[in-house]
Amino acid sequence: MSTPFLIFIVISAVALLLFMVLKLKISAFVSLLITAIYTGIIAGMPLQDVVKAIQDGMAGTLGFVATVVGLGAIFGQMLESSGGAESLAHYLVKKFGKDNASWAMVITGFIVAIPVFLDVGFIILVPIIYALSRDTKRSLLYYAIPLLAGLAVTHSFIPPTPGPVAVADIINAQLGWVILMGIILGFPTAVIAGPIWGKYISRKIYLEPPFEYQKPVKEFDPVNYPPFRMIALIISIPLLLILVNTFTGLAVSKGFIPKTVWSDTLIFIGHPFSALIIATLVASYYLGIRRGMSKQKILDLSTKALGPAGIIILITGAGGVLKQVLVDSGIGQIMAESMAGSALPPILLAWILAAIVRITQGSATVAMITAAGIIAPVINEFNLNDPQRALIVIAIASGATILSHVNDSGFWLVSKYLGMNEKQTLQSWTVMETIIAVCGLAFALIASLIF
Repeated sequence: MSTPFLIFIVISAVALLLFMVLKLKISAFVSLLITAIYTGIIAGMPLQDVVKAIQDGMAGTLGFVATVVGLGAIFGQMLESSGGAESLAHYLVKKFGKDNASWAMVITGFIVAIPVFLDVGFIILVPIIYALSRDTKRSLLYYAIPLLAGLAVTHSFIPPTPGPVAVADIINAQLGWVILMGIILGFPTAVIAGPIWGKYISRKIYLEPPFEYQKPVKEFDPVNYPPFRMIALIISIPLLLILVNTFTGLAVSKGFIPKTVWSDTLIFIGHPFSALIIATLVASYYLGIRRGMSKQKILDLSTKALGPAGIIILITGAGGVLKQVLVDSGIGQIMAESMAGSALPPILLAWILAAIVRITQGSATVAMITAAGIIAPVINEFNLNDPQRALIVIAIASGATILSHVNDSGFWLVSKYLGMNEKQTLQSWTVMETIIAVCGLAFALIASLIF
């Protein structure tokens, strides 16, 4: 298979995917499966092998991703329904003071998005933005951009949110390292895109809260909400346990500590499955049962949470199919050999691929899954260690965040809730997303010089 033909296959596959999603309005799940079949056939795979690749790719991906995303969705639903996000935000605003509330909002967004989807987190917390703007007479953007930056960075960079979980599984990166890199590189990214950019753009665009929020509303009563320390502790449980798993496994493999029953237990408890089961049970008890929620109500909330998760799980599975077809057809091997001589580092290649898909079709999830599926066979040939694979995840997540515009549902959500027209949304939200993408890439490239 010649290099020009290989390039044609990859470009035509991406073009076919975009045509089906954008023009024909076929769901991303079906479009990714058809793209994988097209890729296998044009690469000369026997039809039976194409079918087997679909089955193997779907099974290999969903075994891990479905469990983590499903548990993460229930965990996030408990935080959302208990009022935990509001409690966290009010506590931090009180501690920072209204003059420094933009910093409280970026931290709130950064923490809340670990278990809660970005759009849900924003809708829950936007009344606090309205209240701060009303009380201080500052533009809504002064507080909204930091909140959105915190939510967007964590939603893209830090497991157990679906995007990085799916990408990590497809390219075989350890979640512990992805969490660590996501926090280390994500927070400075959120600060630049949040309080710093928010302070600047709020001077250019003045937005008032909606009319119904311009008069004082009922004061926040902490008695009716779970305490801050409980929320912070519950959210930290899965992160800390997964990190314990990663570093215990590393210490055992390097011979720093002996392999014993205790080390095996720590590794088991810190596996993403165990960590999220523990976190979900703790959240259900302390945020549900202890606060008077019935068992039936908790069951109903859990069922409700799995609806949106199911869509992400299936799209991720289809991305795994695309990866498997690329591997089984031999395209991945040839791509790896040709890219190995390229002057572009794998981090930049992954970022560019995700950015192209993101800009053209809008969905960050589809961009991440598509980029991961294409780049996965290539990465295997570069002999990357665990931290380097985690940086590829961050690069893909960054690229998939760039230039949110009219084809992205998040663009319209932010526009609607902040009362902005299209031009104002492009000047504020779209630039913020692009700052996240560029800073994420820059920090990942710098980190790659160290790890």
